[in-house]
Amino acid sequence: MKSFLEYVAEDILEKYGTNLSRVVVVFPNKRASLFLNDALVSLTGKPLWSPRYITISDLFRQQALPVQVGDPIKLVCELYKVYTEVTGFDETIDHFYGWGQLLLSDFDDVDKNLAPADKVFANVRDIHELDDVSYLSDEQRELLQKFFSNFSVEHNSQLKERFLRLWSRIGDIYHRYNERLKELQIAYEGAVYRSVVENPSRLHQLGEDADHYLFVGFNLLQPVEQRLFSVLKSQGKAHFYWDFDHYYMHSEAGYFISQYLDRFPNELDIRQEDIYDNFRKPKNIRFVSAATENVQARYVAQWLGEIEKLRNGENEKLKNGENEKLRDERRTAIVMCNEGLLPAVVHSIPPTVGSVNITTGYPLQLTPIASFINLLYALLTAGYDHQRQRFRYPFLKRLEKHPYMKYYSSDSTLYTLNSKLDTLLEAVSTVARNAAQQDADEGAPLRDESLFRAYTLLNRLKGLVDAGDLHVDEITMGRLINQLIQQTSIPFHGEPAEGLQVMGVLETRNLDFDHVLLLSTNEGNMPRGASDSSFIPYSIRKAYGLTTVDHRVAIYAYYFHRLLSRAKDVTIVYNNATSDGQTGEMSRFMLQMLVESPHTIRQFSLHAGQTIKPLVPHSIEKTPAVLDALKKRFRSEGAAAVDSKFPLLTPTAINRYMRCPLQFYYNYVEGLREPDDMEDERIDNRIFGNIFHTAAQLLYEQMMERSPRIMAGDIDQMLKSRVDIERIVDLAFRMELFKQPDGKPAPTMPELNGLQIINREVIIHYLRLLLELDRRLTPFTILELEKDVVMPLPIQSLGITTTIGGRIDRLDSIVHDGEERIRVIDYKTGAGRLRPLPNVESIFDGSQLHNHSDYYLQTLLYARLVSKLYTLNSKPSLPVAPALLFIQHTQADDYDPILCFGKEKILDMAIPDGDRFVQLLMEKVNEIFAPALPFTPIDDRDRCRNCPYVQFCGS
Repeated sequence: MKSFLEYVAEDILEKYGTNLSRVVVVFPNKRASLFLNDALVSLTGKPLWSPRYITISDLFRQQALPVQVGDPIKLVCELYKVYTEVTGFDETIDHFYGWGQLLLSDFDDVDKNLAPADKVFANVRDIHELDDVSYLSDEQRELLQKFFSNFSVEHNSQLKERFLRLWSRIGDIYHRYNERLKELQIAYEGAVYRSVVENPSRLHQLGEDADHYLFVGFNLLQPVEQRLFSVLKSQGKAHFYWDFDHYYMHSEAGYFISQYLDRFPNELDIRQEDIYDNFRKPKNIRFVSAATENVQARYVAQWLGEIEKLRNGENEKLKNGENEKLRDERRTAIVMCNEGLLPAVVHSIPPTVGSVNITTGYPLQLTPIASFINLLYALLTAGYDHQRQRFRYPFLKRLEKHPYMKYYSSDSTLYTLNSKLDTLLEAVSTVARNAAQQDADEGAPLRDESLFRAYTLLNRLKGLVDAGDLHVDEITMGRLINQLIQQTSIPFHGEPAEGLQVMGVLETRNLDFDHVLLLSTNEGNMPRGASDSSFIPYSIRKAYGLTTVDHRVAIYAYYFHRLLSRAKDVTIVYNNATSDGQTGEMSRFMLQMLVESPHTIRQFSLHAGQTIKPLVPHSIEKTPAVLDALKKRFRSEGAAAVDSKFPLLTPTAINRYMRCPLQFYYNYVEGLREPDDMEDERIDNRIFGNIFHTAAQLLYEQMMERSPRIMAGDIDQMLKSRVDIERIVDLAFRMELFKQPDGKPAPTMPELNGLQIINREVIIHYLRLLLELDRRLTPFTILELEKDVVMPLPIQSLGITTTIGGRIDRLDSIVHDGEERIRVIDYKTGAGRLRPLPNVESIFDGSQLHNHSDYYLQTLLYARLVSKLYTLNSKPSLPVAPALLFIQHTQADDYDPILCFGKEKILDMAIPDGDRFVQLLMEKVNEIFAPALPFTPIDDRDRCRNCPYVQFCGS
């Protein structure tokens, strides 16, 4: 079956030949021009002079130059200025903005319908001069309450006085507003249209631009458009191609076109059944109900599989035909009545589909930069405590977790931000610039385009603010930013005339498809729910021929029926859920088809099909790709890596492997990091430990300023000075919690909340416990604090060298049982108690993990490295003892943090346990990297309950 545009192309070539340089084709939208041009080329099979394609909106705008359609925000801002001048009201623009958009929409409607503005607004004024407000609907009262802050139903006199002052001057506002815009050489769209058709010289000039104007595929014609059509028709230059079907011409779907056929005759023969009698032809029609929007999107893959089979069958039949082309993907369309389905639909299209053309833009509000802007703006407004001149920590923490914070410039800090638009624009500009520089080769066009769009929007607002056109408070600015983001979409680039077509309802105009999938075809989406909120009552609108809700329903009725007319296979899906704001009603047009259409319509239901699957983890083989990932992750790059403070193979990694090899795989091979479960108001165990470690380091560094030899008097002096300890803890909070590298308080440093203050007191208490324990050991010598120890480690099976090691909290020298030795100390702030392991072999026994064998592995590894790498004052190495110092258990008089095997303390990692430890460690490391050994799941399913990777196992 030929498409409508193919018939139009045939008629154009027959009447005007192949030199179409003086022909202008006017469409309601841009998209159809690509398909018509493709049809012209296909029919001629040789080069031709293409016609000029233009939309009706651009046609009007070109004739109105130098006047241009103004920026929507600037138009409302200028309207606000006129409004305050004429009425004398002192409403803020925050209160006015929504009403300004409504008023501007009314002005636009009046002009496009060429209505007598003075009469319309005079009638509006007269109809509202009543003694009460009983004529107001609940919705109108609610809107008025937002507009007039002092309005209430009980104070009708106050409402009436302010309300009537607005209505009595609405005509003055209209005229003065248009005068102001004329001075600025800008206008709203309706004013542009009206200025063109009411200016004979402009219309005459329009006729000189071309020999023929072909108006293709229009439905509703505004009076301004009708006048333009009439003028060009009188010059013999306007020709019309109407797209309709006889089936619906006497219903609301054909309401508008039926009015125009006599005035603007059709170039195609309306008696030709192949063109205008297709709706009644046999069709495969299905109505499908779905429980959720997501289920509809997931159905796309199944539907495309069915269509592929149908298309293959059609192509087999057409292989020997001469009059029809083989069916291709571009004759297949997915049409979304709810365009919010786009992301889910895109992700549901299987990779087997060739090219895909998406005409509906990707919503900017669903991109990371939109959430970044929202979080940053929330921090600058609700997240800023003006009284204390500090940011509120929860707002700050949420922003710091955002992935785009990695693009924020390193020389900028959030704590120096202010609450102005300049700051927001500068932050987004920084993110956009750094993202482009840091990830230039990443190939992320959606990210790049979203950054550009966001920057452009904010820059546009800043320009209006700088020019003095926009004076708003922070709340209003936030609303404007959010509104602009919601209204902005990111266009997809591609070849529109090729491949599967994914589009919204409006993009289907003039286009025909063999296979159509309509999604979310609910009442409220089809026809689109439209508010009739207006300053002009329905009765006056209807009397003067202005746009009403009835018009909108007729428009969507046409879109719906026209799309189905030439289709062979139609599947219409709707959401039958009655929760989350859904009514669960199919479109009224679907009900109409069930009752009136000649087709047999089959009805089906989609279900989520969710089932509970038992957890069955499976092994992951070390394929070449996995081995390459291991090499990339753990390979050292020369000597520099050996000296690095960040070893590639840490005790944590080895312990994770022993806990579960699959955990190791997901974390270190796939690079999946565990989620951060820290709540906004709390400090999690990791950050608590970091703060304590930093505070302990700062505390002892202060005591070591005189000498590394710590005496009892040094500790007594520190214990007496609570202020010094508190200052050190506050410094640690700034460094670890608020990420101030130098620890200096910024002007807007967040203030600690209640839970954080409690954590501060606990850390102060822990430091005092540590000092009291250490006093019993004096005198002793601090050798190193936060010492990094690493060494190279060859991995024979992979042919690489990695580094192994980590960071020691404290390295000191004490006299124990009359012998000097070095202690490798690891602080532990948790409440657990250490259970001694029986022997060195138990460290590498996965069943012993609950006995802190993971702590043993870490500390013994550090002690072994120290025993091999560390010398004291060029003397032979001293015995090195591993120690785990549990702060909460230091008050016992006999407390000793040195580790034990059974009841024997490990006083020297050099002999003999040290050698056995190294042997077992190397065996475990070789097991991790052995190509022939897969990453296998553990047998103990109890460990899976709290594993962050459990959702991946068995999938």
